[in-house]
Amino acid sequence: MVSLTVDLISKSNHFKKKRGVSFAQYLQTLTHLHFSNKNIEHIGDLSMCGNLSVLYLYDNNIKQICNLDFASNLTHLYMQKNNITQIDNLNNLHKLSNLYLGGNRITVVEGLEQLGQLKELHLESQRLVPGEKLLFDSRTLLSLAETLCVLNINNNNIDDITDLSVLKNLQHFSAAFNKLQSLKEIEDVLSHWPKLILLDLRGNPVCKERKYRDRLITACKSLEMFDGRKVSDATRRFLLWKKSCKHLNEKKQANTASANDHLLFNR
Repeated sequence: MVSLTVDLISKSNHFKKKRGVSFAQYLQTLTHLHFSNKNIEHIGDLSMCGNLSVLYLYDNNIKQICNLDFASNLTHLYMQKNNITQIDNLNNLHKLSNLYLGGNRITVVEGLEQLGQLKELHLESQRLVPGEKLLFDSRTLLSLAETLCVLNINNNNIDDITDLSVLKNLQHFSAAFNKLQSLKEIEDVLSHWPKLILLDLRGNPVCKERKYRDRLITACKSLEMFDGRKVSDATRRFLLWKKSCKHLNEKKQANTASANDHLLFNR
């Protein structure tokens, strides 16, 4: 089994180029560690790398996130395309801002309650068994409500995003190639995201709904990019004007109907 340890780091070409520096000094000053696509199955003892801020471990065979308690300075963790089934052992990564876990085997988004600085979470294309979909733990969602700005959940068989409405600071939301069908549900969720500027829902059944694009642009007035296409200010103003006119006409018709009913009642 290939394990990421300080011994493996000592054999890397990057360290060999550091002339006049002891290995202990090198580990203490190390901020970025690149070990992607190295057939790594386990994270060993890296506690001597106390200043590590960015860790690249994508395209390996890691089954569990472990032995990262020392990494209190870590801000970016790249572990996409491994064999991880559960998000855990991240409680000490209080400075973590970007977490990449796409292409694993995760079924429940959980274990992020202590990550008070997390801004980006990438969970696209989990390798789920047929009939399974990616789920979200309510405690984790509440803990991310104030900080999370970017969420990528593309291609995860998701058919309901109602629970995600608590993420009120989202700016980028990608949920392409899922199973979202309810346009009304999505409108309701978008009403809770006043800062959203990028939305990608391509490949969902809801995209075939009548007035799909128009309705979601008016539901989220901050959108700048929608399904890969720019939303112009002119388009937004026109759609909002149409919606306002429709609302006024409906109100006028309701008032007219009420007045007619009143006249009939008093004859």
